Amino acid sequence: MARHRATKILATLGPASSQREQILVLAQAGVNVFRLNFSHGSHADHQQRYAHIRSVEKELGKPLGILQDLQGPKIRIGVMPQGAREIKAGELLRFNADEPDQLKADDIPFPHADIALELAVGHVLLIDDGKLKLRVTAKQDVAFEAEVLVGGMLSDRKGVNLPDTPLSLSSLTRKDREDLAFGLALGVDWIALSFVQRAADVQELRGLVGHRAGIMAKIEKPQALRELNEIALAADALMVARGDLGVELPAEDVPTWQRKIIEVSRRHGKPVVVATQMLESMISTPTPTRAEASDVANAVYAGADAVMLSAESASGAYPLEAVQTMARIVARAEQEEIPAILKTRAGQEPDRAALIAAALHASSALMPMACAVTYTTSGTSALRVAQERARLPHIGLTPHVQTARRLCLAWGVQPCLSQDAASVEGMIDSAIAAAKSMGYYHSRKPMAVVAGLPFATAGSTNLLRFVWPEALAGSRETPASPSAMMQTRMKTPYFASANVE
Repeated sequence: MARHRATKILATLGPASSQREQILVLAQAGVNVFRLNFSHGSHADHQQRYAHIRSVEKELGKPLGILQDLQGPKIRIGVMPQGAREIKAGELLRFNADEPDQLKADDIPFPHADIALELAVGHVLLIDDGKLKLRVTAKQDVAFEAEVLVGGMLSDRKGVNLPDTPLSLSSLTRKDREDLAFGLALGVDWIALSFVQRAADVQELRGLVGHRAGIMAKIEKPQALRELNEIALAADALMVARGDLGVELPAEDVPTWQRKIIEVSRRHGKPVVVATQMLESMISTPTPTRAEASDVANAVYAGADAVMLSAESASGAYPLEAVQTMARIVARAEQEEIPAILKTRAGQEPDRAALIAAALHASSALMPMACAVTYTTSGTSALRVAQERARLPHIGLTPHVQTARRLCLAWGVQPCLSQDAASVEGMIDSAIAAAKSMGYYHSRKPMAVVAGLPFATAGSTNLLRFVWPEALAGSRETPASPSAMMQTRMKTPYFASANVE
């Protein structure tokens, strides 16, 4: 049997991992989806990386997903006329969003007039990833005063987080729209939307993307937590973006919210990624800390579909070692009997696909199986089976390369391209061939096939068929471990079939 790792790995490409040979070894080490971070790099840089990924995909003969991560609205202070300065607790600072020639000598430029208008007395400002903390004490149009609560060095262009301020501005900036058009023209598989606050942000992006790519909502704002269910319903996947979320929330709240975001994603049947600082020390060292290893394993135990590397693979000194380390931690964690994976049900609405997936999950617990093969057009049936977290290899068989690439993100799904099915027998033949080619076929265990009739119709999942190995077809020899009742039904290669109309 081929080795099977269910939890997927995302790796960010950057200066340390942009060459074709580097991308090849990362894919061979276990990367399933590559992230193009549009906060950095030019369109030409990303186009070259995209071309390298597709070239590597062709060489390896397996689908690879590509995630375009949009920058989103970045709030920064401007260039300080007096240069960098140290600010101390108790000091009062005046920020001003007026034109530069209207600023007073000691004003700190804040080039976001629309945001300044939405600030209120009592709102907190976190500057430079939370190293500096201030609270608004007075407001006058687009200028405001703030008291320093935690001091330090303040310098040009430092980022600002506003955890108390609901912002009416769109999550899509002008730059994001230009980047989005470029990414869609390239053919990216997923779009990650930064700084989502409400479901309407996702719906705005959906209006631009349609179904050309999956939409991943990055949960990194406290405001998003208030609409988490609605955002999960509007998006195709969620990301626990712990960077900005960890700045805007108290550190002790982040683990709890990570668990809740994963639970909401599972309940709605949407893939979920845990990201940021997972193996942070490996940016500069070849081995992780024990705490980082536990962090990755705990994401697996919680039921995440994927874990992500950021600077570790993009700009670190050991990108390959980081991927190899993450793959080993994931594989070891998946050897455990994990209640979140084995027992927690997805909880989505009980449509036909959910019933079939639940039946497969129950069957796999009753009888050892070689693998499950989901014949899918849009990817929905494969995602439903994945969300049940059955402990067996799962091949997502599809005639559409876009679907195969998108399924690279889903827990346990090994996407595989096939021809369009013209009949149930042809579909079964394709499933057997895929299982054999991927090393999941077993001469003494059945395999389960999930599909929909009529073929090539999205959302038509209504068939669960168990395929018995040719060596035992019609044999009365006792198979691996089926009950006596099951043995009486093994008179043909198809010993059980469920059809839900």
